[in-house]
Amino acid sequence: MSGTETFGGMAEALATARVVEPAAGDHIVPGHTHESACLNCGTALIGSHCHACGQAAHVHRTLGAFFHDLLHGVFHFEGKIWRTLPLLIAKPGTLTREYIDGRRAGYVSPIALFLFCVFLMFTTINSLGSSLMPSSATAMDAMAQQQRDELKALEAKRVTVTDPAQTAEIDGDIVDAKASIEGLEKLKANDLNFNFGNDNTDIEGLKSSPLIYQAVKVWRDNPSLALYKVQTYSYKLSWALIPISVPFLWLLFPFSRRFGLYDHTVFVTYSLCFMTLLAVVTMLLVRIGTPSLGLLALVPPLHMLVQLRGAYNLSWFGAWWRTWFLSMFAFTALSLFAVLILVEAGG
Repeated sequence: MSGTETFGGMAEALATARVVEPAAGDHIVPGHTHESACLNCGTALIGSHCHACGQAAHVHRTLGAFFHDLLHGVFHFEGKIWRTLPLLIAKPGTLTREYIDGRRAGYVSPIALFLFCVFLMFTTINSLGSSLMPSSATAMDAMAQQQRDELKALEAKRVTVTDPAQTAEIDGDIVDAKASIEGLEKLKANDLNFNFGNDNTDIEGLKSSPLIYQAVKVWRDNPSLALYKVQTYSYKLSWALIPISVPFLWLLFPFSRRFGLYDHTVFVTYSLCFMTLLAVVTMLLVRIGTPSLGLLALVPPLHMLVQLRGAYNLSWFGAWWRTWFLSMFAFTALSLFAVLILVEAGG
């Protein structure tokens, strides 16, 4: 994605989030309300906002104020973001329950936060993509060089060894190293990570599933275009994760009169916000080479556990067993989302 497309995505994401969260960025500096009537509808003003149409009483007309509102809309959400994020991280169940119960004025709405988190994640992917996912050719070059170094060491050792048993063992290692180098060079030449061959014989068996067959064929014929389309559709269809995930959460509370689909939708959306931010943090840690990233694998289930317990007022045991199922459901939902993206990209 080019820089122009990145800024275009930013504008699109901010515009959408602003529609969902209309109060975001409407910052009124004390002393700036000078109009006596609303400039939008003409209603007499009795405060910092028109009580008829909701427009701010003071309308900025300077370039500096324009960019102030832009930065304010991105980073401040009128102060809501700084109250929402700590709860999303440390007390997600409390945040979910507060929003469901109607105490919303101090928090960013789930869908507005989700849109911004998705934009942030894909911006990070575009910025760090080359360092996060080196090409298959680069990876195979590195492995082949390692094999060549080992081959040289084995050949040098072979010259100094006189014992027949050790000589035979080293000769076997040399043969294996040469075979590995040859295999890696063939893989690189054929680009097997992205190419299924030069004809259709190897994917004929997929014709029973036309959508999957078409997706694989597009990926094989033009991997660069397919990768671009996967990224584009992943961004545009990210919202589909919400309706895909909600029915799975409903299965944890079937036919419950206390909790309805609305509760589950708020839960899922805030949970996806956290997981998206976690993905951003993980990518940044990978970029700087931070060790022990495996510990981050424990964060999603722990967050689910805390959110389930707080949002649905469960016991630790009730939240614990539901977390196990929710983790499996989350994997299933991601798999379904991946299939959706592949099908769309192959269309």
